[in-house]
Amino acid sequence: MLLPELKIGHLIPKFPIIQGGMSVRVSTAPLAAAVARSGGIGVIGATGIDLAELKDEIRKARALAGNGIIGVNIMFAARQFADLVHTAIDEKIDIIFTGAGFSRDIFKWAKGTDTEIVPIVSSAKAARLAEKSGAPAVVAEGFEAGGHLGTDRSIKEIVPEIVATVKIPVVAAGGIVNGQDMAEMIKLGASGVQMATRFVLSEECDVADEYKQMYLNAKAEDVVIIKSPVGMPGRALRNNFIERVEQGSADLEPEDCDACLKNCSQDYCILQALTNAKDGLVQQGVVFVGQNVFKIKEILPVSVIFDRILAEYAAAQ
Repeated sequence: MLLPELKIGHLIPKFPIIQGGMSVRVSTAPLAAAVARSGGIGVIGATGIDLAELKDEIRKARALAGNGIIGVNIMFAARQFADLVHTAIDEKIDIIFTGAGFSRDIFKWAKGTDTEIVPIVSSAKAARLAEKSGAPAVVAEGFEAGGHLGTDRSIKEIVPEIVATVKIPVVAAGGIVNGQDMAEMIKLGASGVQMATRFVLSEECDVADEYKQMYLNAKAEDVVIIKSPVGMPGRALRNNFIERVEQGSADLEPEDCDACLKNCSQDYCILQALTNAKDGLVQQGVVFVGQNVFKIKEILPVSVIFDRILAEYAAAQ
């Protein structure tokens, strides 16, 4: 089975592999640029940073990526959603991925520009709405994904349903960590895959070593579903902080709350929890992760990760 061509509007990456956008400074310019240089689509996590930092990250990624494709991921649930989108479009970003809610306005904002808009969906109904709104593709995300989850259904169920429903390309996301997983998704009808967890364990990912070591040491039973102030469940690694969340005693207040979310339960500060973990305080924060993290055993350069995925894909035929 040959690799499919992934065409997202006017964008066609060399390989149908998208690096999932991980917010609060987990996927930044060095990682996104390395993925773009390797022939995939590199994605900056734009939620949880201010507008000036987003501009800087996009410009840094552009400088490092050559002619590679660079995108950003922006949560609809973020209070600054519109400002972040307009900033990315003004910076002539290639593609915006958006989830945790659905925006019709974003397609109007991008009209007449070269920025493609790709919603992250978890149902055939949402995929149809995205196609009707003008999306050139959708990312179909299943329950196996890390971070905030929009469904309790497996990607193996969701992808065939969405592929049968829309005419635009469908990118599979959720629990995909190697070439065998990629081959399975392509056989189900996907035109490409999105991987986030695999790229955390890359040399170019800008998180603390303690964060990466939690990934490397993770067993299947360490991956749990947690309650998030965003109002959606999340998938993360069990640690001291998660145990306090489960007991209702997380007690993590923001240093200076700026109402970063449109709606927040205020059970604890998710922004501070994610920042703590990213900076290495892994027992005092949330370490988001995909379901199959335990399959990954090495930290490698992005270029080598691509070589491995493509070799595994070829061997899976």
